[in-house]
Amino acid sequence: MHTETCAHTPSGLFLLLCRRCSLNAPPPPPPPPLPPCSPPPARFLPLFSEKVPARGDHVLPTVVVLSLALLIIALQAWDCPRKRLPLKKQRKATVTTVDKKVPNGILEEQEQQTVVLLPQSASASKTYFPLPVGHLEEEQRLRSADDGKLFREEYNSLPGGNAQGTYEEANKDENKEKNRYPNILPYDHSRVVLTQLDGNPCSDYVNASYIDGYTEKNKFIATQGPKEETVADFWRMMWEQKVATVVMLTNLKERKEDKCYQYWPDQGCWSYGSVRVAVEDFTVLVDYTIRKFCIQHQATDAAKTPRLVTQLHFTSWPDFGVPFSPIGMLKFLKKVKLVNPPFAGPVVVHCSAGVGRTGTFIVIDAMIDMMHAEQRVDVFGFVAKIREQRSQLVQTDMQYSFIYRALLEYYLYGDTELDVSSLEGHLQKLHNTFTTGDRVGLEEEFRKLTNMRIMKENMRTGNLPANMKKNRVLLYCLSMLPLVIISMRRGQEFTDYVNASFIDGYRQKDYYIASQGPLTHTVEDFWRMVWEWKCHSIVMLTELQEREQDKCCQYWPAEDSVTYGNYTVELKGDTLCDTFSLRDLVLTFAPEKQTRVIRHFHFHGWPEVGIPAEGKGMIDIIASVQRHQQQSGNHPIVVHCSAGAGRTGTFIALSNILERVKAEGLLDVFQTVKSLRMQRPHMVQTVEQYDFCYKVVQDFVDIFSDYANFK
Repeated sequence: MHTETCAHTPSGLFLLLCRRCSLNAPPPPPPPPLPPCSPPPARFLPLFSEKVPARGDHVLPTVVVLSLALLIIALQAWDCPRKRLPLKKQRKATVTTVDKKVPNGILEEQEQQTVVLLPQSASASKTYFPLPVGHLEEEQRLRSADDGKLFREEYNSLPGGNAQGTYEEANKDENKEKNRYPNILPYDHSRVVLTQLDGNPCSDYVNASYIDGYTEKNKFIATQGPKEETVADFWRMMWEQKVATVVMLTNLKERKEDKCYQYWPDQGCWSYGSVRVAVEDFTVLVDYTIRKFCIQHQATDAAKTPRLVTQLHFTSWPDFGVPFSPIGMLKFLKKVKLVNPPFAGPVVVHCSAGVGRTGTFIVIDAMIDMMHAEQRVDVFGFVAKIREQRSQLVQTDMQYSFIYRALLEYYLYGDTELDVSSLEGHLQKLHNTFTTGDRVGLEEEFRKLTNMRIMKENMRTGNLPANMKKNRVLLYCLSMLPLVIISMRRGQEFTDYVNASFIDGYRQKDYYIASQGPLTHTVEDFWRMVWEWKCHSIVMLTELQEREQDKCCQYWPAEDSVTYGNYTVELKGDTLCDTFSLRDLVLTFAPEKQTRVIRHFHFHGWPEVGIPAEGKGMIDIIASVQRHQQQSGNHPIVVHCSAGAGRTGTFIALSNILERVKAEGLLDVFQTVKSLRMQRPHMVQTVEQYDFCYKVVQDFVDIFSDYANFK
């Protein structure tokens, strides 16, 4: 692509326009037809007239004409780059290779969808050797410096694919429409070959490739997201390859563009070609959804035994870039490994094109296996190897660096997930001191959390002078997601800030709003947040005063009603339970004359320093909140203490942990708290609060183990 500007030496200006720019310029309009008997136009005048001028008479006109010509040519050359800009944009829509990275690797065009193939750098011949796992942390730090410069260099040194690979089957006219993207095709030597139907030689084609694992040949099938016209081929491949597990890494639509056709029924059963697919079960979690299908081949000769296929659909990969944290992907990968039965066929992995996110997942899986076997990783070598089987796997340097982040996360923290049956033994280890001078295991585990760097550069919104006075303590809300934003008052700048953060729940994103206790001058903002985000539950974990210090402004009426700006709060009921108060409040938004019932859960007995005396009260209030949520529609739950960190984080952590224990019989206190602290600083503030999470789970298991399927 021609990208340089038309800069020429003055002596070259008379040589007409830059050839490339003149080619890009629109053709001049044809000259108008000449009227009959009109004299020829000036450009066709003879060079010499019949009258020969006197010597020197032609000098002045010649100089004037040449000067004007030079001026016109210079102006056209100067204007050349500007004229090319819209043409350059227009040209990008028709090429399949561009010099610009697209964060998610997919370039959507109106006429033709293509995948951006990144150009290789001049260092494409450079080789990178395996890395001992003990060097991962330092290498991650070095390569991430300078906006990931070394990661980009390493990524750009990768071969794009197999130099001898051919795409003859994929390029046949009968198969072209089966490809989602015309430039992402399976090699002939590694493509999945289906059985032919009715003697049609092209019916054996599907855009899918066998991919090796760390040591296992053809462990995966990397494929594009099915198109509507290829769904039957997709399910036929599943049946013929004896696939038991499908990994889906894209959403059906992203950025309002179709990424994958829904190839399964929402309920009941449906037939796709010769394969009948029935929905057995589905479970929606915060990062992924699990769907179970019963599939059966509708053969005419004999009935085939039905098979169970599990689809694990990772829904937390953003439209652009990579996941914010690798924690969710590692949990997802572990689930895939557990679900896939032994002796099953390859694991089918797909995103939209079947190269970017698909390759990223496969590489993380293989490198974790290599980490266990060899205590080292070879990301560069493995990506180069699997690109021999399908080109462009791992499509951007962002995805490439994300692989390293995931491997470092796994190396530093390992698998901290527990079955509830092993909780008691784990707690004994955490509370024992192994040798004199060693830290207690629990403190060491908590220390890993406190070593996490708080991204102060992401806290600029809370640090703005106009917002500083809205913060109770020097614990500011993140300026990036998951910041809670309220509507800005007309003509009043900085009125959209409230010290609150969205926090993910076990099943839903942004299920909680972690907030500080309102100040006197932020009460209206607090109720504005509750109203605008359609909240029906508020959990309060502090008293108004503790140790003779104000910890929270009373933002509800002691009786009757109270008004804050456009919002009126009316007390309808106040009930004292064993460890918490229940208040029913009616919130009215005056401009629209609309009301909403809010239930206020006020937990008592949690001191500012320390923890509640026992865990049963916490179990009771969490259960009560969840019951109300089910009745009111599962909108965000506002949770606050004084600063919105220590007690707030502990409550949310326990809510998520207990919900997982009930659903799966599993818990991961460490990663649950770690995830919360990445969303809001200092969530679960002390080792005592961290230990309390374990104790409450143990109490919960002891209380319900008689009839719950935990052990």
